[in-house]
Amino acid sequence: MNEKTSTSTISKPVFFSSAGILLLLAFVVTVFHEGSLKVFDQVQSWIVNDVGWFYILVVAVILLVTVFCMFSRFGDIKLGPDHSTPDYNTITWFSMLFSAGMGIGLMFFGVAEPLMHTLAPPVGEPNTPEAAREAIRITFFHWGFHAWAIYGIVALALAFFAYRYRLPLTLRSALYPLIGERIHGPIGNAVDIFAVVSTILGVATSLGFGVLQINSGLNHLFDIPVNSTVQVLLIIGATLLASLSVSLGLDKGVRRLSELNIILAVALLLFVLILGPTVFLIKAYVENTGGYLSEIVSKTFNLYAYEKTDWLGGWTLLYWGWWLSWSPFVGMFIARVSRGRTIREFIAGVILLPTAFTFLWMTVFGDSAIDLVMNQGVQAIADATLKDSSLALYVFLENFPFSSFLSLVAMVMVLVFFVTSADSGALVVDMLASGGNAETPVWQRLFWALAMGGMAIALLLADGLQALSTATLASALPFACVLLVVMWGLVKALREDVTKRDTHTQLHLAPRHGGPTTLDWQRRLRNLTTYPRRRHIQRFMEEVVTPALEEVAAALTKQGANTTVEQTPKQVALHVEHDSELDFVYKVRPEAYPLPAFVEN
Repeated sequence: MNEKTSTSTISKPVFFSSAGILLLLAFVVTVFHEGSLKVFDQVQSWIVNDVGWFYILVVAVILLVTVFCMFSRFGDIKLGPDHSTPDYNTITWFSMLFSAGMGIGLMFFGVAEPLMHTLAPPVGEPNTPEAAREAIRITFFHWGFHAWAIYGIVALALAFFAYRYRLPLTLRSALYPLIGERIHGPIGNAVDIFAVVSTILGVATSLGFGVLQINSGLNHLFDIPVNSTVQVLLIIGATLLASLSVSLGLDKGVRRLSELNIILAVALLLFVLILGPTVFLIKAYVENTGGYLSEIVSKTFNLYAYEKTDWLGGWTLLYWGWWLSWSPFVGMFIARVSRGRTIREFIAGVILLPTAFTFLWMTVFGDSAIDLVMNQGVQAIADATLKDSSLALYVFLENFPFSSFLSLVAMVMVLVFFVTSADSGALVVDMLASGGNAETPVWQRLFWALAMGGMAIALLLADGLQALSTATLASALPFACVLLVVMWGLVKALREDVTKRDTHTQLHLAPRHGGPTTLDWQRRLRNLTTYPRRRHIQRFMEEVVTPALEEVAAALTKQGANTTVEQTPKQVALHVEHDSELDFVYKVRPEAYPLPAFVEN
């Protein structure tokens, strides 16, 4: 990436429209706080009560399409030219997509959510072994295949059209099979504006709620007061760190922070696993995973239609809405770092690896917390979870050696996860507002990082975070409709790609026979029944094939193409370079076939 350029690369319709909408939203939720909160709450209530079934159905379709793409012939297609290789090794790749995807959520819900479902299950008696078992399975359901499938299908569509069709790496490109070149007009601008606004609102609200939770942790550990001054300072600090990271670029900034955080996460996980009830946790991990897989279909379509409970609207639907509203941001970032992988490798990495790690995390922290509460009588964890879920992790860690140090490590992880979310968000928004251009000046990335921090501060001081969070979740409804259309277009394009590959293969495998069509039928028949020796073939390659390909190469060179003719003892090949796309190669090589029996006789 050229960091020295200072020339603006912004797409004016997207940049200025997005900025105007964001300023308008910030003004509305701060000046008309009560009214906007009431309106957004009504919208959310309507979604939960009347169209919740649609969310459930859409997420189920997303998972099915993703699995189909992985196990079908589509899985062999590369996200890039056929000769491309991954830009990042698997560990670095996993670290970046995990940190941007949901790393911060595990820090707060790893302990809190399993306990909440144990203490207040959707159905059945609380505080029982069955409630605990069901609590972990519900947690797995919320953080498992479905969440990553939503991110994965958006990332797959963006990466496929960007790296196979050479379209801009922006959300508009996912609509290419449907509207063609019109993605470069007003329709495409509107889609990218939606993605910019959705990303900034999602990151800003997460940053705002996150500092509230960090402030609670600082108060718990160091008696630092919980007030707006501390929270603003925390946002400023996180924004400055994000600005530094984003100015360094993807490889030096986001990549290094993501690798640091995954190392800290694994270290903390192993510490709790080894010092906790190790054998129980390993057994629970296996059983929890089996229970999740055995019930995945029933839970996917469970709307609690026969139980009178509002639990679904407060948990599953909110999770699905949140993952959908975040998918343009996370999907674009995953697509940005996934060039060169096959679709099968991509889906396995995006869905299976993060899900397996998430399940292990939820088991180690969630089951350990449940064991402390139900079997060892540590009621303080349950009380903290019900009072303020952000404190649950810190109270949980008090039951281990070096608790203060572990809590400090956890806070550092929270901060770094926030920074990676902010800087990756700034990178994504900058690309969206620049028409997919990754070679942007540093000041543009800094602008978006500071804009996210500024939005979070303004909303925090005006008590507008809750209203904007509800609006962000409500935005998932129209995007869910768009995503259904995107999936249809993606499958259509993948089929066309497979057809082209099959045709290309068949043309290369088909044997060539006969001579020029100007020959009479007797001459053509004689050619078909003539079986030349090796020296005849060699002379034909040297005297006919090579000069012919050299003439073609010379003609193409005059047209500006970069061509070469390569001759080896086994073949002659004409190469026409196509930049980063698959080069055109025309090869002529002799193939030896056994002589027919009637000739040998």
